Amino acid sequence: MPSTAPTEPSTGPSTGSPTEPSTERWDVHSLPRAGGKTFLVTGGNAGIGYFVAEQLAGTGATVVLGSRDPGRADAAVASIRSRVPDARVRHIRLDLADLPSLEASAEALGLDRLDAVVHNAGVKFDQPPRRETGDGHEAMFGINHLGHFALTHWLAPLLAAAPEGRVITTGSFAAMSERLDLDDLESTRDYEPERTYGRSKLAQMLFGFELDRRLRAVGSTVRSVVTHPGGALDSLTPSRPPLHVRTPAERLRGLPAGILVQGKDAAAWPAVRAVLDPSITGGELWTPRHFALRGTPRRRPVRGHLADADVAARLWSASRDLTGLEPRFGPGPRSQARVPPSTRRTTPVT
Repeated sequence: MPSTAPTEPSTGPSTGSPTEPSTERWDVHSLPRAGGKTFLVTGGNAGIGYFVAEQLAGTGATVVLGSRDPGRADAAVASIRSRVPDARVRHIRLDLADLPSLEASAEALGLDRLDAVVHNAGVKFDQPPRRETGDGHEAMFGINHLGHFALTHWLAPLLAAAPEGRVITTGSFAAMSERLDLDDLESTRDYEPERTYGRSKLAQMLFGFELDRRLRAVGSTVRSVVTHPGGALDSLTPSRPPLHVRTPAERLRGLPAGILVQGKDAAAWPAVRAVLDPSITGGELWTPRHFALRGTPRRRPVRGHLADADVAARLWSASRDLTGLEPRFGPGPRSQARVPPSTRRTTPVT
């Protein structure tokens, strides 16, 4: 696998016109320095999010892991520090299933500015029954999409205070074959775990592109970029004990799959590039190079239902109504964006 890759032409969701390819080459193994910057990675204590955090820590930036499990977050911080000399890494409590707690999580950052947030955390359930958050939202839609939508609201002042803040939203290949049911966003009528997960990831991606359109409309310097990590297997992922231990037998079993997919360390590359590459502009989609499943990061055209601005705008309005919040980056206090949330019944996640 080559260690560098040129960027390629793309179609942006806001304009629909091709952009010029960059002549610069990007080396995933020699990242630019980012000392003095601070990045937040949601779900940075495990999986792909952990490797996003580890790689960003190697640039000299301060990296904050957002996690609802302090024990696992401590283990992730210790792992990063054992591999990155003088790593500046810490964690805050972040529970995307608990929308009222997110204001305190943003305040716990203790920052005057935030250079980027990587919306990486998420859940996937493979079997029924349908689960709900404590706020009464279907769990996958509530955590994967609504939680990040609400968090962006609280982070907006910090991102706007950075010279060029970035919101990186993690999508999924699962979203490509799904369509949103705008009359049943939370799958109350036709809950099927795989479909509901794909729709929650599609909602995240549409949010990222709609956020870009709104940022451009107010002339904000903040950029919104969407990524997806491709195919990632534990058997192809290097060990990071005690977070993840890959046995020799697992490694051997995973080798054939390496033709098509990759480990979670490589799956982190699109998000890392989206955070660091100064040539990236808002509204772009970055994926692995080969079939969008493996390889170095590549810019992809944004087409079809991903570029549907009408659906994205209607999703935005529904998300605002469901959370009582609205990410805004224009002038004025953030409190102006608070709206009465829809009445929800409260059912804990099971």
